[in-house]
Amino acid sequence: MSTSAIYQPAKRLIDIMGAAAGLALLSPVFVAVGLAVRLSSPGPIFFKQERLGRFGRPFAIYKFRTMRQAVLPKESASQVTAAGDARISDIGRFLRKYKLDELPQLVNVLTGEMSLVGPRPEVERYARHYPVEYERILAVRPGITDLAALAFRNEEEILARSPEPERLYVAEVLPAKIRLYFRYLDEQSLRTDMLILFRTVRSVFR
Repeated sequence: MSTSAIYQPAKRLIDIMGAAAGLALLSPVFVAVGLAVRLSSPGPIFFKQERLGRFGRPFAIYKFRTMRQAVLPKESASQVTAAGDARISDIGRFLRKYKLDELPQLVNVLTGEMSLVGPRPEVERYARHYPVEYERILAVRPGITDLAALAFRNEEEILARSPEPERLYVAEVLPAKIRLYFRYLDEQSLRTDMLILFRTVRSVFR
């Protein structure tokens, strides 16, 4: 039996067990963050956005809402966010800093739309700029964390340095992420996934 034949079922089993355990253990955090979001500004607790999933199938990714309801980005508006963006609420800045807004994606993992580790799911309008590259990237489930997420943990600060954050993202940041996505695809294994998860947890706590 090939390594890939063993890896994929094992990866999915780890995703299910990890997501279920995470949702159970972090349920008090979900309640606390949900209340904080609800009390911080009017609007829903969760924010959902369409992203590209495996084989290019769109799905709704879930996050805790970090922006004020009146200024949530429309599909025609820029889908990237720079540090200091006036649309972000006070509690939203805290959640984004510690990546707590990403926790609801454990539900996406449990339902099979995402994996714990894999290339971050992209908005279609940006993926369209690199169709050849995304043909390969979309062959696997997108993930909550990966090498690019670790390397660009301060992405919002990087984008804030440009007067045109969206242009910077498409021209420079996304190509750099794609190179890291390819590196992950070349090196993916259970050991690689465990190492990325460990580095992600360490990064958050540091």
